[in-house]
This record gives sequence, C-alpha cells and structure tokens, in this order.
Amino acid sequence: MDLDCMSSASSLQALAKLLSDAPDDDDDDDDQGPRCSVSAMTPGSIGPVKKETSGTSEVKSENKKTIWNTEEVPEGSEFDDTWDPREQPEYEILFKQQVGTEDVFFGMSRKDPSTACCEDMVIKIKLPETKVSDITLDIQDKVLDLRTPQKKLLLHLPCPVDSKNGKARFLSEEEILEVTLRMTREFDFINFA
Repeated sequence: MDLDCMSSASSLQALAKLLSDAPDDDDDDDDQGPRCSVSAMTPGSIGPVKKETSGTSEVKSENKKTIWNTEEVPEGSEFDDTWDPREQPEYEILFKQQVGTEDVFFGMSRKDPSTACCEDMVIKIKLPETKVSDITLDIQDKVLDLRTPQKKLLLHLPCPVDSKNGKARFLSEEEILEVTLRMTREFDFINFA
C-alpha cells in the first residue's frame, strides 16, 4: 500500500510539472501572469512551429519606380472617370443563340433556353439626339466603353467577349446603338460540341 501512495504522489508531481511551464528554479516573478500552459494555449499553437516571416513581401518588377504591376490593375480601370459630368444612357443586355429547325422541333442538339447555350451578347444602348459621327466605341475583353458629347457608358461585361470581331449598328429611327459581340467563355467547347 505504501507503494500505491508513492506512485500516486509521483503521478501528481509529474502532472503538476507538465501543467506548469515555469523552469524548476524558484524565481519570484509573480507579475508575469499565469504560468499554466493551458492558459497560453491558442488555436495557433496547434501543429508544427511556424517560422516568422517579415510582413512585407517584395514584388519583383522591371522598373523600380513603378508602384504596381500592370497585372494588378483591373481591366477597364483606365476608363473609369468619376469626375465626368455626362450621364449614363439606358442600356439593355440580351443573349442570343443560333438555333435551327433541328433544335426547335426535334430537340436534336443539347441547346436549351438558358444563357449557357447562347453564343452572342447583344447590348442595346439608347442614345437620343445623337449622330453616328459623334459616337466613340471601344471594346475590350470584359469592358465596353461608349462616349458621346452628352452620354458616357463604361460597362463591365458579364462574361468575356471576342473584342476583335463584333458588329455595331446604329438604328437612327429608334436612336439605339446595337452592339453584337461573340462570347468567349472557358467551357464553351462543352456547350457547343
């Protein structure tokens, strides 16, 4: 029985030694706070010890005087002019797909009425009291920029388009500019196989 008391006493001492993170020497530093390792335990202390890195990361650039890389600037931000007093015209974005009789009557292709099966994007912009010669139109992969003397439209497109091949026509009777652009989405080869 004497052996059992000794083992339980040594177990308690071993447990106390595990729970305290103070060294065995008796320093009287009571102002350091609790010495229990459980109180110092945080979610960040789980797992291997991480090496500390400096807070700034070096970005390699060709020119040391540049503030940011061209990859960091979002496309179309060079057109964004918040101080321009011209108003934004009304516009409408429509999606268009090419269907034949086999699609409509027989359902032989995998096309459905959703926008995932559309090939073209049609943007109709109302431009009252505007001549064709006054319109400036610039199209990039994800941005449409339209400028006239009275109106300005910077439109971030919902999906990328083929900026080199598009059609624009001005319907002078209705005063509407109609821009048709072919969409270039990542998985179009699946939809149109």
